[in-house]
Amino acid sequence: MAGKKKNRGLVVVANRMPVRRVKKGRAGDWETSPGGLVTALAPMLRERGGGWVGWDGSTGRRASVPFVHDTIRIRPVSLTGKEFETFYAGFSNKTLWPLYHDSIREPQFHRRWWWPYHDVNMRFAEAAAEVAGEGDLVWVHDYQLQLVPGMLRSLRPDARIGFFLHIPFPPEELFAKIPWRTQILEAMLGADVVGFQTRLAARNFSRAARRFTEARGPDGLLRFRGRRVVVDAFPISIDVDMYEQMARDPEVAVEAERFRASMNGRRIMLCVDRLDYTKGIDIRLRAFDELLSRGRYTAEDCVLIQIAVPTRESVEDYAELRDNVERLVGRINGTHSVKQHIPVHYVYGGLPTAELVSRYCASDVMLVTPFRDGMNLVAKEYCTTRIRGDGVLVLSEFAGAALELKQALLVNPFDVDGLAGAMEEALEMPRAEQKRRMTSLRRAVRARSVHDWADGFISRLREG
Repeated sequence: MAGKKKNRGLVVVANRMPVRRVKKGRAGDWETSPGGLVTALAPMLRERGGGWVGWDGSTGRRASVPFVHDTIRIRPVSLTGKEFETFYAGFSNKTLWPLYHDSIREPQFHRRWWWPYHDVNMRFAEAAAEVAGEGDLVWVHDYQLQLVPGMLRSLRPDARIGFFLHIPFPPEELFAKIPWRTQILEAMLGADVVGFQTRLAARNFSRAARRFTEARGPDGLLRFRGRRVVVDAFPISIDVDMYEQMARDPEVAVEAERFRASMNGRRIMLCVDRLDYTKGIDIRLRAFDELLSRGRYTAEDCVLIQIAVPTRESVEDYAELRDNVERLVGRINGTHSVKQHIPVHYVYGGLPTAELVSRYCASDVMLVTPFRDGMNLVAKEYCTTRIRGDGVLVLSEFAGAALELKQALLVNPFDVDGLAGAMEEALEMPRAEQKRRMTSLRRAVRARSVHDWADGFISRLREG
């Protein structure tokens, strides 16, 4: 047992499992899911013989049977249809999501959502307690599972518990609105290390904790019920080597040239977002409309490619957003099309990673203009794939990535005129200036990969 304590195992607790079900013939099987979190943590788990607790994606009452995939012990957690509606669609995405993104949409506070959120978090905590060995490290992720650290602390006081919030944490004045503010904060303080994307988010949490709980101490090291809780920023990143290698792939280069040719020599401005109201897609389209209305550029000169990845399609706000975006696209194309050229190419759906990288390589300008984002990895992906050192990144100052990518053209995403001006500046930027800025941006991204992020958090968690 002493050896086990020395070489602590790692258990990841996240809303989703690191695998997805695929069908081979008539039998069901599992494959590793794409995504940065799985990319970063799977090697650690394989090395340590670790485990992963997550929702299996289904809604029903069937028993969740643990299994092993690629040496990782996986413990599925099941949800009923009602729990999906209340815990996930309700409390997670209509209460916490808008509140944490600066109340861009008015959050809804319903007791009928809170108690399922509490109960599902307890189910995750109980599953983690079963999977974790004595003294193991347990790393809990994101806003859907904020109560798990405190619940797990009660079940397994021997565990070293970390929590990381992938989205912003709001100022205390906004967080104060939530009726269950103290319960949430006390549960998060059940972790030994509480991590955020930015120092501002970490400071917001510490201030809220001191105001609404008995926690005391400086921002980075709180004391709570006789324990020390580290609070710090751990900015997440991407698999830099993977994206760079893909950008150098001859097949990707050929697809990038084919795509450029299909745009008939026009300058390409690319946008890649989940279709979420936090991403500022509608304001960005209005800014592009303004750019064309000024008359300096037409649809014969430039084109905006908007890739909108579906998300939470069953939630009413998102269906409304899709309708608004598609109406805007239609109006802009109806007003500004020239001969055979339409100004906005709208793609509703995701692209395979290699095809997405080819779009990055082909585009002259990348527009990343969320109203609020914890980090935004699309900005980092674009910079990494610009292996020729050119291209322009237009980036919202309210994305966490703006703190690292300071040589981007930083914009206020609520300012239509300012955003239109930034688009114009990006289109006119001399190649030498592009290369100066992009060299700095690529250096900033390469300084910290997703593997460095994971190693850094685990090292802090292991220290105490």
